[in-house]
Amino acid sequence: MERRPNTASQQTKQALAAALKELMAQKPIENITIHDLTEHCGIRRQTFYYHFEDVYDLLRWMFQEEGIALLEQQKGALLWQEGLLQLFRYIEENRAVCLCALKSVGRKELKRFFEADIHAIIYRTVEQLGNEVGAIQAGVTKDDVDLLTHFYVLACVGLLESWLLGEIDRTPEELIAFLDRILKEHICGARFCWSKAVPEHSAE
Repeated sequence: MERRPNTASQQTKQALAAALKELMAQKPIENITIHDLTEHCGIRRQTFYYHFEDVYDLLRWMFQEEGIALLEQQKGALLWQEGLLQLFRYIEENRAVCLCALKSVGRKELKRFFEADIHAIIYRTVEQLGNEVGAIQAGVTKDDVDLLTHFYVLACVGLLESWLLGEIDRTPEELIAFLDRILKEHICGARFCWSKAVPEHSAE
């Protein structure tokens, strides 16, 4: 993903995002007003509305700019090790902000910020690994890839949420290594099952 030039408009947005982060570490987002943000940045109220509709619009932009951009930058074989690892690290560095967002906007809304992009990464990874181990040639269909992708998106998002809440005590590197290993094992297992299915049916 190409980075936009650091224009005055972009600098203003980034300043507002930084202010939002700082304030979210102190109080829930529903208690943060536009006045708080504009006073913190030393800008006029009209300037805020030129860029964003409300505080939640700013929150969405912040996650899109800082978090999802990390996923979109990654392509190819290192999607797990790089794209998702960078996302976990981003959340680790901004844990207070993400926890505040989770508690304020709710699980479903926060999940929507990342789910589509995580889905795209996992789908491409499943396809690529499937081709590498010959699963596609062994009879694994697009519907199978879709189902496996959906399963892993749910698992990944759930794992991410539990880790954010402190229910899982692992480093980002350990979590990504675990997900990577399990995914590869499942893809190889799918290849084995589908390759065995054809001769068994034909022998009956």
